[in-house]
Amino acid sequence: MLNIESITFMMEGVPLFESASARIPDGHKIGLVGRNGSGKTTLFRLIRGELALEGGSITLPSRARIGGVAQEVPSSSETLMETVLKADAERAGLLAEAETATEPARIAEVQTRLADIDAWSAEGRAAAILKGLGFDEAAQARPCSDFSGGWRMRVALAGVLFAEPELLLLDEPTNYLDLEGALWLESYLQRYPHTVIIISHDRGLLNRAVDGILHLEHRKLTLWSGPYDQFARQRAEARAQQAAEAKKQEARRAHMQKFVDRFRAQANKATQAQSRLKMLEKMQPITAPEEAARQVFTFAAPEELSPPILVLEDVAVGYGGAPVLRGLDLRIDQDDRIALLGRNGEGKSTLSKLLAGKLAPEPGGRITRASKLRVGYFAQHQVDELRIEETPLQHIQRLRPSETPARLRARLAGFGLLAGQAETPVGKLSGGQKARLSLLIATDDAPHLLILDEPTNHLDIESREALVEALTAYSGAVILVSHDMHLLSLVADRLWLVQGGRVTPYEGDLESYRAMLLAGDAPQKPAAKAKPARRKATREDRAALKAEVRRCEVRLDKLAEMRDQLAARLADPALYEPGRENQAATWQKKYAEVMEGLDRAEALWLAAQEKLEAAEDA
Repeated sequence: MLNIESITFMMEGVPLFESASARIPDGHKIGLVGRNGSGKTTLFRLIRGELALEGGSITLPSRARIGGVAQEVPSSSETLMETVLKADAERAGLLAEAETATEPARIAEVQTRLADIDAWSAEGRAAAILKGLGFDEAAQARPCSDFSGGWRMRVALAGVLFAEPELLLLDEPTNYLDLEGALWLESYLQRYPHTVIIISHDRGLLNRAVDGILHLEHRKLTLWSGPYDQFARQRAEARAQQAAEAKKQEARRAHMQKFVDRFRAQANKATQAQSRLKMLEKMQPITAPEEAARQVFTFAAPEELSPPILVLEDVAVGYGGAPVLRGLDLRIDQDDRIALLGRNGEGKSTLSKLLAGKLAPEPGGRITRASKLRVGYFAQHQVDELRIEETPLQHIQRLRPSETPARLRARLAGFGLLAGQAETPVGKLSGGQKARLSLLIATDDAPHLLILDEPTNHLDIESREALVEALTAYSGAVILVSHDMHLLSLVADRLWLVQGGRVTPYEGDLESYRAMLLAGDAPQKPAAKAKPARRKATREDRAALKAEVRRCEVRLDKLAEMRDQLAARLADPALYEPGRENQAATWQKKYAEVMEGLDRAEALWLAAQEKLEAAEDA
């Protein structure tokens, strides 16, 4: 058991913990959550003994090993496999001793211990972990120096998972993983045999891989049972109850004080007034919970363009050698919300760069863009390219030199960068604040197409929810690459699978894609329509088709609701009064667009229903 008992600690004069306590039972998987800057990473350092407590204690069972991912993995000539195998120091030491030991008793002890820790299956276990994190057999034999910093962080994660410490501390482990790696890690942690504490803002991970939430708030620690959604619901109920109790108490206090003020000077009521005054003095105040600071993103609305806004016909793209992607036949409309799926290295980022105009296509093929099309592009590397010596205000002054400082500050505030951060050098901002600035720069000119490659890295849960709200309200097209399935499920209504050099619509839903990845089966592109011998539909096929029918029905319901609302507005006689002709024309145009969309949606629903019926009859 990890026992945190009444700890107190200050960082640079700022108190982070005051008599904070928590007990984590052995084998539990715990998500550590709290506002940015509240002290989550500091708690990890205190548990590891890197910082000295000012009061209280942190205790673990004797000989319990603590493991975590180093901030930076050095480049070396050792292969990935060798690096991971070395991470288990006990095994490496025993193997070395087995080569030199001469005393029969010690040789027996070493061999027994090697058997106990399953040392002879180590390479197989290490290979499985590396594969799960995106390294195939050929990559495992390459030296660490061949890989970039982000990939070496995966190697470090593989090493600590392989070593299997009794207490595993992971700080935002999915920030350097893609969707496939994040899903694999989620599944692996569910089976991990020891205690795990994860700092994460990935709601899917916190819902499926943990059985408790350790909440750091107001310098205290509170352990809640259950996954994140249960914690959020219970906490909201507790806050609502606390607010109601505070309101009731304030009303009682006001009533008593009014009685005291009114009757204190009257002899026949003086005793009662004094009694109520004493009750007021003894009453323990109930403080209403503070409201969380509102996290915002404000995307400027682009003007509407005629569909389609972007069309690719038989396009190929690469980096000078063999094309990474070929035969691309894709269409994007302004109301599309598309998630790109596919294993690492298949070309999701390549496609994003092509659509953003950052990468030129191969000769041949054709790309047709709307004449006024503006594209916004966000990728994680752009955060690293911000000028660390400049402030956010200086960054956007370069984009809009003619705007007043007040207007520029308003733009920053629309992305949650308030007065304090506007004048702070970028190098001193948090990762989340840097990401917000990069998103502001990417969307500054109100793009019709917004391409986001891992936008949630370094964003906390509240910021991720705010991003979902902003993207839902955004009137441009969105292309998403993300390991955050919660974000994808709430924003995307179309899925494209990038696989084998092709990009095709994925007919299943995110849950079916997740299930296939965890089962180890690479999702295949949909079979050609015309084949003489049709295979029998599997249960997974039918589930995917049912999910598609449900999505079509939801789309139909939304469009029908919009049609009814517009019909009601058009039925209002006031709309046709003199001087309102333009408004009437606008609403009539919107009604026509919705009816056209309804026709398309009904056609898609009929097609999906026919596929499902054919599969069930097969």
